[in-house]
Amino acid sequence: MVDGGRGWRFIRLVGLFGLLGILASCSNPEEREIQEAFQAYKALFIDNGRIIDTGSGDVSHSEGQGYGLLFAVAANDRTAFDSIWMWTHTVLQRDDKLFHWRYRPCESKNKQCIDDPNNASDGDLLIAWALLRAADKWGDKSYRHDAQVIITAIEEKLFIETEAFLVLLPGEFGFKSEESNDEGIQLNLSYWVFPAIDAITEVSSRALRWKALHRSGTALIYKARFSKHKLPPDWLRVNEGALSLTNTVSQEYGFNACRIPLHLAWAGIDDAAFYSDFERWWDIENTPATVNLLTNEIAEYAMTPGMKAVESAVKHIIDGSPLSLPAIDRNMDYYSASLTLLSMVAVMDAKS
Repeated sequence: MVDGGRGWRFIRLVGLFGLLGILASCSNPEEREIQEAFQAYKALFIDNGRIIDTGSGDVSHSEGQGYGLLFAVAANDRTAFDSIWMWTHTVLQRDDKLFHWRYRPCESKNKQCIDDPNNASDGDLLIAWALLRAADKWGDKSYRHDAQVIITAIEEKLFIETEAFLVLLPGEFGFKSEESNDEGIQLNLSYWVFPAIDAITEVSSRALRWKALHRSGTALIYKARFSKHKLPPDWLRVNEGALSLTNTVSQEYGFNACRIPLHLAWAGIDDAAFYSDFERWWDIENTPATVNLLTNEIAEYAMTPGMKAVESAVKHIIDGSPLSLPAIDRNMDYYSASLTLLSMVAVMDAKS
């Protein structure tokens, strides 16, 4: 008869030694920290390849799948990567190779749970970029092929020339005004994931277009400073070169735009002019999570742990400030945990 207590102790020891073996294979402390954090992330937010947004009714979306793929590559966890990619490809990928942006859990647990057929360009970018990184890390050409077809679809469906800028549509549908009510194009500047854009530029046959997209993103961010805080909004309208918050999804600087300084720093953009207004915002005592850029009304709650992780990572990359990142645990929701791991990967890339 097996001693149940000793049996469970043995299983726990095997798991511990396995984790220690993985960590020992890392070449630097940042990789070890990412692997430890990703172990917690998997336990809390990943179910058979589906990344669960615990703060939004347990939906899944292309952004989250892209983040999960990035984290799996950074943690050198190919098993997790393949599981996430299989679910993403099987359930979210459209016939045109872009991705349905949202899956809401339902009984069938398949494509029938897609409740919005539109895509989200940040998710498309993140997934393609993660596949490129996986191809480089593990030498599998199939990942690069999968990335290339997504990149082509982005180029064909989401690049729009305006009077002043080449822009990235947030989604294929719903962001361009009809001619009878022409208010321009609605954009989300946090969807310009600059390190992803730079990586795609290296492999695309339309590299000049991607370089133009990079330039338009930085120009728009530099120009799109609203309210007394001079911050970029979560959502922005561009009409004949003029920028406004007219009829946008949100007039806040908040849970979208908080990623902008991380994307800039991650891409090695070190012009202090891009960061000074963010730094003044972060210097406010108990910095609010959001601010309405029309009314200056601030949230009643402070920045989340994930937002604070972004702040710390940006300062660390830009000027070498001490890095302070929270632990990923059950007190975190999906988005805070994702911002924390995203910050860790950005820091690791900046040092490589």
